[in-house]
Amino acid sequence: MSDARPPFPPFDLDSAIAKVQAAEDAWNTRDPHKVSLAYTEDSVWRDRHRFFNGRERIVEFLTAKWERELDYVLRKSLWAFRENRIAVRFQYEWHDADGRWFRSYGNELWEFDERGLMRRREASINDVAIDESERRYFGPRPENERGAGHDIALR
Repeated sequence: MSDARPPFPPFDLDSAIAKVQAAEDAWNTRDPHKVSLAYTEDSVWRDRHRFFNGRERIVEFLTAKWERELDYVLRKSLWAFRENRIAVRFQYEWHDADGRWFRSYGNELWEFDERGLMRRREASINDVAIDESERRYFGPRPENERGAGHDIALR
């Protein structure tokens, strides 16, 4: 299991929080190849109105995303979990090439295989234009906030 990604399902509260924090950390690197390794080779994705499968397409999608969404910084919070599934709420901020800032809000549904790799990701996302003065996030989550901000609706 050289490609395994702990923690593994079935998730408990601590392991679900750790999985969400690991995802946030990886996405904040803005490294499409690194991020893609957390997904199965044939992972199924829905992101907004896009549907695709597999790591190669994940890398293509994320590369284009981070070329368009500049200075991207993300916060995720655990919403609910059960067995091999996790629901997440998130916000991220970014600006376009013209310097216009946005905050994107969304929800994700994740399903994992026994190796802790995500085999399904469904994301619903809305973008809101903000003034640069309204920004909340200026880099990765500070150490004293790691694992914080989780709303548990279901265990």
